[in-house]
Amino acid sequence: MDRLSNVLRRRDLNPEIDEELQFHVDSRIRDNIAAGMTDDEARRDALERFGSRARAREETRDVELIVMLETTAQDLIYALRGLRKRPAFTLVALLTLTLGIGANAAIFTIVRSVLLRPLPFPQSGDLYAISYARPGAPFWLYPGMSDSNYLALRERNDWFEATATFASAPLTLTGAGDAVRVIGATVTPDFFRVLRVNPIAGASFATGDDQPGRNHLVMLGDSLWRGRFGADPSVVNRTITLDGVAYRVVGVLPPGFSYPANAEVWTPLTVRADPHLTFTRPVIGRLKQGVTRHQAQAAFAALATNLTTDDREKLESVAQVTPLKDAVVGDVRRPLSIFMGAVAFVLLIACANVTNLLLMRAVARRQEIATRLALGAGKGRLVRQLMTETALLSLGGGLAGLFVALVGGHALLSLVPTGILPRDAEILADGWVLAFTLAVAVLTAVVLGLVSAFQATRQDLSGALREGPTAATRQSHRLRHALVVAEMALALVLLVGAGLLVKSFLTLRAVDPGFKPQHVMTMTLDLPAPRYRSAFDLTTFHDRLLASLSPLPDVVSAGAVNWLPLGGMLLRGDIVVEDRRPLPRDYIVTKASISPGYFPAMGIRLLDGRNFTDRDGAKAEGVVVISEQVARLIWPKGDAIGKRISLESNPTPQDWLTIVGIVEDVRQGGLTHNVVPAVYRPYSQVTRPFLLNRMTFVVRTAGDPQKIAPMMRSALRSLDKDLAPQSVATMEEVIAGTIAESQFQTRLLSVFSTLALVLAAIGIYGVLAASVVERRREIGIRMALGADKAAVVGLMMRRTMLLTGIGVILGTAGALAVTKVLAKLLFKVTPTDVATFTIAAGVLVVVAVLAGLLPARQASSVDPLIALRAE
Repeated sequence: MDRLSNVLRRRDLNPEIDEELQFHVDSRIRDNIAAGMTDDEARRDALERFGSRARAREETRDVELIVMLETTAQDLIYALRGLRKRPAFTLVALLTLTLGIGANAAIFTIVRSVLLRPLPFPQSGDLYAISYARPGAPFWLYPGMSDSNYLALRERNDWFEATATFASAPLTLTGAGDAVRVIGATVTPDFFRVLRVNPIAGASFATGDDQPGRNHLVMLGDSLWRGRFGADPSVVNRTITLDGVAYRVVGVLPPGFSYPANAEVWTPLTVRADPHLTFTRPVIGRLKQGVTRHQAQAAFAALATNLTTDDREKLESVAQVTPLKDAVVGDVRRPLSIFMGAVAFVLLIACANVTNLLLMRAVARRQEIATRLALGAGKGRLVRQLMTETALLSLGGGLAGLFVALVGGHALLSLVPTGILPRDAEILADGWVLAFTLAVAVLTAVVLGLVSAFQATRQDLSGALREGPTAATRQSHRLRHALVVAEMALALVLLVGAGLLVKSFLTLRAVDPGFKPQHVMTMTLDLPAPRYRSAFDLTTFHDRLLASLSPLPDVVSAGAVNWLPLGGMLLRGDIVVEDRRPLPRDYIVTKASISPGYFPAMGIRLLDGRNFTDRDGAKAEGVVVISEQVARLIWPKGDAIGKRISLESNPTPQDWLTIVGIVEDVRQGGLTHNVVPAVYRPYSQVTRPFLLNRMTFVVRTAGDPQKIAPMMRSALRSLDKDLAPQSVATMEEVIAGTIAESQFQTRLLSVFSTLALVLAAIGIYGVLAASVVERRREIGIRMALGADKAAVVGLMMRRTMLLTGIGVILGTAGALAVTKVLAKLLFKVTPTDVATFTIAAGVLVVVAVLAGLLPARQASSVDPLIALRAE
């Protein structure tokens, strides 16, 4: 009996040991009695001579363990020797597995960090985002609440230990080196208590620190503390300046804390009830011990119906208690899940490729395996040997894949546009990534080993010994062909997915934004309210800066707008027509404040009437320019010029504004958004400072706009050395930022589909090349009987097209089912786009033909005499 089988069946071996020991003991007892001993003396002597059964079992077990270790060492040495003797096979298999496992490990690193790892707060599972707002209402931000509703919740809260609300905005830090823009967060005093985050120096905000006169306090982030203040502990109680206002530093937060929005400084937020304020802010809370999310959700929903007196708002508003991690992650879960599925497909294709390589190698070793079986080797012993070989390959691929994941993961993250991935600062490879990679490698080793061992040991001994070394079984052919078909089908699914995203991205990039972005440079400023308090102060500064920008070299025109198109922010609200004609329900427009030169600088066409001029000042008659969509809806006869509207809900006589021009529609919110009607007003006629403290200056140049950027910064410094621009970018860069997420998704899936296509091509080439070797005698006979090279090439290519055709059919069916998950990532492209499916199938066919041509040409070069003599 094979020694390995004995070891593996130890439970059967122990009774045999007992029987043998009992036989010797009984024989010794009989001999002792025959020699004149009593029964007790004879039994005692026999037991002393042969020892206990337990000790015999232990000794046998020790021997078996030693034998097993020796056998394992022999298997490893033999496997390493075999892999070293076939460097081409080993290199291709290792590289294939490295790519497949490495791609999975790289994506899992991101998925683990973004989706699976808990938030970096103590007991983060108890943290929830709380919202009560109208989805689709102006200024709606999920999850969030208005200040009035937040205060009502805080007063009647019985389910949360504490609640907090916050907001974020960039600030200008001065007094610590050159003026610099930092990300600031304003938070209610309970914010850090909710998150259970304690400072590493100083103290947190205390109750009452949000009251006017006491709220000029600030906490610093660790990176800012180290970078700007040299990690000096004495910075606590020092005064710094943010947007021109002095703040006293009360504490420094621990390394890695940057919530929300990668904040670097935190100041107290004063919340006041104002029924006219429709802005919402995020609200977070920590559940009390013993309270479940469902209980809090039900109680909050019941309370929410009393938070407003507006019956329609009660019906349309939604009360939600959402895990904070889900709110932080947002919509990124779907694309990451799709990418995880894509790399799983790549791994399956890699496994199919390596399995084919192992099957081809098994054909070459068929006589060797048959000989070993004929000489008495157990199948279990052979299975173990083959499993050892695949384990070495898989573990080697896993280690190399982990290295690829670490290196490729950093490269991948460097390509991710800023703001696309939440929690990007937390992305790192940890023990879970290592365990995942090891698990994938082990699973791959088991699957590959079982398939190759099953195929290698299921053969007819006499047939294998009688046939040549290159003869393959029918089952081997079928399995290899099935694997190639599976590779082609999986590759087609990925190709179709990538093709859909490519077409969607190209469609998105071709969208007309309503302006001409070429040769346009932008500079966005946030003017600090303490130094620029009134609308007059703000407009005076804007006028002076525009006067400095217009004479710059190469400048064709210059203008300014408070809400830059595609800039991520906009103001929307309702309008009233002077003749009180009814408008569609919830009809809202974007409201922008601009300078007279804005339309020429942006390249927005004037369709009727006139642009604003310098005469449209603060004391002049109120005027507006409307977009084409407003004019077409309200004045379809084309008589909008001269009509009057108001941007106020209950206008006074001074609130009526005369329409002086109509411009083409602009995609203000984003290229994927529908065009929203717009009303433009001269910023010199705006009296509310909060509509003017943020302004983007737009300069159109005759040449390269990048050359004007340093001069724009210099012009700003000449007016106020303590101001730092929030951003300086060309309009083409602004557009690129709005489509960056779509571009990244397209590139990533295209990389995976290309990798799958290459692996599938290698699979086809390998199968056909092996087929040439195995059918060498048949090809020689055909050519000896008169077949020409074209006939032999056709014979091989027919097999290629047959396998490819089956793969295309199965892949098309799979793609129709799988690509539905891409629907939300596509722009004006359906998941069943016929053109994309056709092109993807065509690409797969072309690649398959190219992969099959080389083996086909090799087959046509077979010398009949040499082939027959070799057989």
